[in-house]
Amino acid sequence: MAKQKIIVFSGAGISAESGLGTFRDSGGLWEKYNIEEVATPEAWERDPAMVTEFYNMRRKQCYETSPNAAHYAIAELEKQYRVEVITQNIDDLHERAGSSNVIHLHGEISKVKSSGPNAEKQYFPQENWEVKMGDVCPEGYQLRPHVVWFGEAVPMLDRAIAQIEEADIVIVVGTSLNVYPAAGIISYAPSQAQYYLIDPSEVNVPLYFNVIQENASIGVPYLVEKLLSKKP
Repeated sequence: MAKQKIIVFSGAGISAESGLGTFRDSGGLWEKYNIEEVATPEAWERDPAMVTEFYNMRRKQCYETSPNAAHYAIAELEKQYRVEVITQNIDDLHERAGSSNVIHLHGEISKVKSSGPNAEKQYFPQENWEVKMGDVCPEGYQLRPHVVWFGEAVPMLDRAIAQIEEADIVIVVGTSLNVYPAAGIISYAPSQAQYYLIDPSEVNVPLYFNVIQENASIGVPYLVEKLLSKKP
């Protein structure tokens, strides 16, 4: 019998429990900057040094952070299910916790890419947290963060849609489903799939969602234990 397929759709809330601030956190990293200053193509054109420094800080923060119980629990699902993680997060906490298949809708902070015309074809791992002005790709263009900025296309969207169309179970964690176009992916899941949402706040979702009103580090292990107790 074929294993059931689980899609985990994760957002900033799951990483926040590891200490990574979200856009909306008061006192967080983002609060010190206007989005327009650091997360748009226009910002890069205007002041690449500021954008580079901002993402250096984000990268350093990510590298110093560890996965939490929610990340590890999601990886455990692979023992019994086919699992694809679709995440809006740019950190690599899912991978570090052991998840094998992760689609990053908004890019990856652990990679950089060319800022030239062939940017989408030239990705490079960035093991050191600091990218310096003057660090260039083989064609001589300054390296920029491999992240999807506001106003840019989401290149992994089609792949994510293809995956969720095959879902037997959909688990949404750490996102209010308000960030588009990413949030629209959920609408491509089969109507007969089982749907779960884990969030400590009240989130406005359709009635067919099974809602677990807990933090990710509590709610995800609880759900995973439940799903793993079922016979394959």
